[in-house]
Amino acid sequence: MLPNLYSKLRIYTCFITTAVLFGCQQQLQPNLRHSQQGSKQGMAVSAHPLASAAGLKVLQQGGNAVDAAAAAALAISVVEPFSAGIGGGGFLLLRRAETGTVQALDFRERAPKRAARDMYMDKQGKVRPRASLDGHLAAGIPGTVAGLYVVQREYGKLPWAAVVAEAIDLAQNGFPVSSRFTEAVARRANVINKNPAAREVFTRGGVLYKPGEKLVQRDLARTLRQIAKNPQSFYRGDIARAIASDMAKNGGIMTLEDLKNYTPIWRNPVCGKFRAYEICAMSPPSSGGVHLLQILNIIGDTDLKRLGRKSPDTLHLLAESMRIAYADRAEFLGDPGFVRVPVKALISKNYGKLRRSQIEISKAKPSSEVKAVDAKTLSGFAYESPETTHLTVVDKDRNVVSLTFTVNGRFGAGAVAAGTGILLNNEMDDFAAAPGVPNLSGLVGGDANSIAPGKTPLSSMTPVIVTENGKFRLAAGAPGGSTIITTVLQIVLNVLVHDMNVGDAVSAPRVHHQWQPDRLMVESGGFDAATLAQLRKRGHQITERSGWGNANAIVQTDKGWLEGAADPRGEGEVRGF
Repeated sequence: MLPNLYSKLRIYTCFITTAVLFGCQQQLQPNLRHSQQGSKQGMAVSAHPLASAAGLKVLQQGGNAVDAAAAAALAISVVEPFSAGIGGGGFLLLRRAETGTVQALDFRERAPKRAARDMYMDKQGKVRPRASLDGHLAAGIPGTVAGLYVVQREYGKLPWAAVVAEAIDLAQNGFPVSSRFTEAVARRANVINKNPAAREVFTRGGVLYKPGEKLVQRDLARTLRQIAKNPQSFYRGDIARAIASDMAKNGGIMTLEDLKNYTPIWRNPVCGKFRAYEICAMSPPSSGGVHLLQILNIIGDTDLKRLGRKSPDTLHLLAESMRIAYADRAEFLGDPGFVRVPVKALISKNYGKLRRSQIEISKAKPSSEVKAVDAKTLSGFAYESPETTHLTVVDKDRNVVSLTFTVNGRFGAGAVAAGTGILLNNEMDDFAAAPGVPNLSGLVGGDANSIAPGKTPLSSMTPVIVTENGKFRLAAGAPGGSTIITTVLQIVLNVLVHDMNVGDAVSAPRVHHQWQPDRLMVESGGFDAATLAQLRKRGHQITERSGWGNANAIVQTDKGWLEGAADPRGEGEVRGF
């Protein structure tokens, strides 16, 4: 089993030609079966083989996409603690086959009651280095357990305990760590070693694990068993009391009252038309859906396929559109419970046309000259209709879950709540600690994303579901902090505009621009020298770096078959049957 799970082949595409593929795991199976059922059984894809296997197992047990997504997410919390976990939070999109509607669940972390706008500032009014990144003070109120339980209770088919079972087994009996895990620990070793509980979990007495060695997390297994019996124990029982006690002992501000008051929020997704497709993505407090649609509106009917996916004209248009969207993000986006977010205006077709008219095709505009429009101008359009992880699940009935969740930075706050095995997030860093001061991802913000008690920090997480003529077409998402929106954008364009198969769409080289800092990031080796020279000539300040994002996606072909892919930049897998 383990050799199969840790195969080096990272992209998996299940496709059907004249026959139906019955088994789709590590590679295409030579024996195709003439069975319509074989093409409809479902598929789970995540950033880790063991999490995808957990999702598939639940599907095989008769669970639906919601059951499988919850099982995979809880498994990820065990095997990929550096990116996501039950001490974090996220967003989930659900498309129910029965109704054809897309629903959005916000189980993002929130600021504790004692949080204050200037909590990370010193007496001179300057932001204290790493105060919002390391240790207990960096943690927001976790939402993962509440979110997964709420959606599974309402729309799942299996008992909750069955959904948690695989995660318990992985924590109790252990799993061999990968080089990705050991490298992540090495990069955060200084912080992890300062917290005795984290040091006990993620090292052997301060000695780092080596790839292939087994990691057992007995405290986390005990916590998960409690959650399987009673999910509310995380917020109102022994687990909650342990978290609150550990916070009090280590300078944190999260209290038992904060945990008791946490509730996930069902929100309306942000949806819009792009050519023949209906695109639905996460709404604020994520900026992902708004700016995905905004950029697609700026692109409009431009024939990108004729221009070529890697042409200077296409890349220039993408970069300038990204620059505009991220400038608007810094000005207008925040928690809609605290600030008015002009969603309808930002995603209107006419606003997209206005912003497109401001782009010069032969010249990059410096970010210093690209500003958010003033509120009065924007109001005229209002009435037109870093580490993180993502997983995607589609079941035999074509229920679809696109789920992105996180502990924010690598290994979150670098602290574990003693006795629980729960790694704490450092999500408070996603607030604007001070106007214009960049966070971990280099994003800047203002008053709309300032810290306040009970407020949700702005996110870039962009789970997306696309339909065509009322039928499921594509679901995708990615980790990567500020690069999430642009990664998902390019996967959407690769599939819908450039007609790429899902494996090629996910693995294709990427570009990214986020307004500030003023640079166009391009994936090393992905674009020829002549193209980059043309972009530099137009004024783009180019930075080349190794591949980013660990995306995955599932598409449905016009024949009704599923195709799935995990990013070759990570260690994920597709699991289907």
